[in-house]
Amino acid sequence: MEYHPLGRTGLNVSALGFGCWETSGRYGAFDESEVVAAVHRALDSGINCFDTAESYGFGNSERILAKALGGRRHEAIIVTKFGIRYPGREKGRDSRRERALSSIDTSLKHLKTDYVDVYLVHTLDANTPFEETMSALDEIVRSGKARFAGVSNFLPEQMMSCMETRPLDVAQHQYHMFDRTVEDEIFPVCREHGIGTTTWGSLAHGLLAGAFNAETTFEKGDWRSNPKDRKSRFFTKENFATSLAVVEELKSIAARHGKSVSQLALNWVLSNPDVSAALVGFRSPREVDESMGSMGWSLDQAERAEIDALFRKFKIKTSDRNWFEA
Repeated sequence: MEYHPLGRTGLNVSALGFGCWETSGRYGAFDESEVVAAVHRALDSGINCFDTAESYGFGNSERILAKALGGRRHEAIIVTKFGIRYPGREKGRDSRRERALSSIDTSLKHLKTDYVDVYLVHTLDANTPFEETMSALDEIVRSGKARFAGVSNFLPEQMMSCMETRPLDVAQHQYHMFDRTVEDEIFPVCREHGIGTTTWGSLAHGLLAGAFNAETTFEKGDWRSNPKDRKSRFFTKENFATSLAVVEELKSIAARHGKSVSQLALNWVLSNPDVSAALVGFRSPREVDESMGSMGWSLDQAERAEIDALFRKFKIKTSDRNWFEA
């Protein structure tokens, strides 16, 4: 396993992180025993970064992670988040001080731990001043309930506003071959201010796993079937065929290295020095094993240019700040 510094925190995180969004129920059904086994395989493989959230399955994801870690909590760097899916709030968002203080206690209970390593605001709550939210996060860190704090899915100007009250330790954003918005929007801010970066959606939410075809459908409740979800744009009827065509051509590039398209996609993300950890949604030990093949080799410049040309050929827009929901 490769390890990278998480900004200026002093933590070294595994290049591959275990993303727990897929145990939220929003990616369809899953076998909890397989997820627990995947956590064990991840730990045994050297993966130490585990990312979850209060909103994932309304705490179920955190509870499953706690069960899986068991007595191995000390081997894990746990990241969790608060701020979304609260009834009665605009877009379900709430990052007020009272919510932050309540939610950290809820997450600690779910996770069966006295502290989390990183606590993030899940996304922007436009109705709460940045100063209030960041002051609450600082209070949580000073209390010892979290070691470090930061934001997820914030625009660069919003991050700068947050830092007027408190430095950001960590930022989390979407990053994969199909969406590279953060290269120009976020990474420069993180470099300048020493902010650790974790990225989600590394396999484009399964698209770059290489297992989909023209007949693929998604279960009811799976967000990829919702055309109103901005993240689902590559899965819509008008875009899915084009997305699959890109993946087919990527497979041939991966094959030159004896790799799968998912290993190629992860290698591509990890080759960016701005990425501290790339999060992957593992639901079985086999998927953990597969991901390990993304490390220990590299694409040359000609191949990287070939990949870029492929996206231009299919007229896929890889940079679009509209996915940041204001």
